[in-house]
Amino acid sequence: MVITESALRNFTQNIFLAMGCSPEHAALATDVLLLADLRGIDSHGVARLTGYVRLWEKQRINPRPDIKIVHETPTTATIDGDAGLGLVVAPFAMQVAIEKAEKYGSGWVSVRNSNHFGIAGYHALMAVEKDMIGFAMTNASPLVAPTFSNERMLGTNPMCYAFPAGKYPPVIVDMATSAAANGKLEIAQRLGKQVPEGWIQDKQGNYTTDPHALKTGGSLLPLGSDRDHGSHKGFGLSATVDILSAVLSGANYGPWVPPFVAFLDPSDNPVGKGIGHFVGAMRVDGFRPVDEFKANMDNWVSRFKSASPIDPTQKVIIPGEPELEAEIDRRKNGIPLVDAVANDLDELAKKLGVEGLVFS
Repeated sequence: MVITESALRNFTQNIFLAMGCSPEHAALATDVLLLADLRGIDSHGVARLTGYVRLWEKQRINPRPDIKIVHETPTTATIDGDAGLGLVVAPFAMQVAIEKAEKYGSGWVSVRNSNHFGIAGYHALMAVEKDMIGFAMTNASPLVAPTFSNERMLGTNPMCYAFPAGKYPPVIVDMATSAAANGKLEIAQRLGKQVPEGWIQDKQGNYTTDPHALKTGGSLLPLGSDRDHGSHKGFGLSATVDILSAVLSGANYGPWVPPFVAFLDPSDNPVGKGIGHFVGAMRVDGFRPVDEFKANMDNWVSRFKSASPIDPTQKVIIPGEPELEAEIDRRKNGIPLVDAVANDLDELAKKLGVEGLVFS
């Protein structure tokens, strides 16, 4: 099934309005989700809507949050998201970081008491639009086992770095610090497919290709999969995200991070508030003239794109390039939805009394 961007945007915004979000917040949350679907990151787009609604029904998401700064210096701040949608809280935090960077060269903001914030790239790109380098990361529900363990201790803990360029699009490094994002497992489940070896282990710590293994006590693996292939590096990156996002802000960290799925209750002995994010913005002209930097970025991109390929039919891909190609195609030709997601959204519409999906 294929749906136009405008139709999916209208549907999604109506769902957020039905949850009690303000029109401004509903539009912003929709914008974050739609960018994921447009850029081909289907695991973090409207497929997540049912999850947000379930958390709202459990009163774990506040649709009308009072987002506020609770600690501040000229270049840093800590924000309490009042249990709001991370899709709204994180852009608020990034705007604070950008405003600080405009005055002082850089801005760094930690966030507590938030929820799942969609794709990290959305927030980092806000800085790029201002000729800044953007950073965004978040901790997440504990699904990943540290190297040498079979206990879930960390989330997929994504991090994103976004760099402006000149004639080329921004270079966007947006990735999970696990071997695969949980959304990839969900996609495999919907399609009835197995996953590659090295993504997930069973309860005993053995590799498995079963995408349902998390439901039987398994865990995702850190980036690198095992010690011989560098999983300690993925573990280290994930730990960095957890500490900056949560230990620094006062959010829950490690195994105490509240689960995204509504049927699992948060820990009864939390160490903080909600989940945490960390965002930052640095003015390029704090280091050198913007036009010079962008010219060198264009040269960097051009040289890497021309790197000698192993296979002449497979050129080197610049970070963010596949997502941009997907965005260009989907804005023109529509956004594909698998049947399982479309059916879930239709059920959601009936539950909330919202008009269903309208396909072209």
